[in-house]
Formats: sequence, C-alpha cells, structure tokens
Amino acid sequence: MGSFGEDLRAARLSRGVALEDITEVTKISQRHLVALEQDRYRLLPGGILSKGIVRGYVGAVGLDVQDWTDRFVKASAESGVVTVPDQGWTEFASNVGRVRLERREAAEMRLRWAGAIVLMVAAMVAGFLTVRYYGVRAGWWSTLLPVQSVSAKTHALILHGITLFQR
Repeated sequence: MGSFGEDLRAARLSRGVALEDITEVTKISQRHLVALEQDRYRLLPGGILSKGIVRGYVGAVGLDVQDWTDRFVKASAESGVVTVPDQGWTEFASNVGRVRLERREAAEMRLRWAGAIVLMVAAMVAGFLTVRYYGVRAGWWSTLLPVQSVSAKTHALILHGITLFQR
C-alpha cells in the first residue's frame, strides 16, 4: 500500500477514468487533482474545500467517499498540513449563531419599545379627545381654552398695526 495520492491514482486508472473526465464532471481544477494525486496538499485550497475536492474526485471515480475522505484527513495530518481545522470551524459557527441571536433579541427589544411608545401616544390622544368631547358637551371646554378671545385679540392687534402703518 502506497501513499494516499498513489492509491488514489491507481484506483482511478484501474477504473479507466481520465483526469479530464473528473474535471468535466466536478468542475474541479485539474491542477488540484494532480496535486492530490502527488500528495502535494499545500497546493490545495485550505480548510473544508480540500475535503470537498477529495469527495468530488472520489465520487466521480466511483469509490467509497467516507473511506477515502477519512484517509485523506489522516494523510494530510501526517504530512503536517491541517486541512480541516475542527476547532476553528466550530468556534466560528457558534459565534455566528450567538451574534444572530443577539441581533434578533435586540430587534425584538426595539420593536417592543416602539410598540409601547405607540400605545402610550394612542392612550394620550384618546384621553385628550375624551376630555375634549365631554368638555364641549358640558360647556366648560371653551372657558378652559379661550380660543375665540385669543384669535379676536390677535385680529384686533393686526388691524391696529395696519392702521398705524398706513398713517
């Protein structure tokens, strides 16, 4: 049993599949496929993409995906290239989930405050209109806010100012 890349190449050749065929089916660059067969893991894209390239290659050839993916992870770890940083991805995913939850909670809190303010304004308007309605019916509203006398005084002052200006 040879290295991972040699075994992968031997399996591909035994099935009569050309690299061009794999590239056509998977849309994976041929240079990545060659790097995989030559055990040159540093030429592969980092992280989970390398694992995806192996899955695509193995699936196109018709081999067991799980077995070959596990072998690739072992071979890349032995070579010193960390292809799948497990801790980094889980930490990243948990941080994304936490941030989304915090944003959702903040949006819900803003919506609650907006609803409370709208409800208070509606209660104040309803109270004002109720007091005004009963005040007009009882006759004390006009004495509370002497709108007619204020407008009459304003009108008189304007007329007086106009007559003074014309002299």
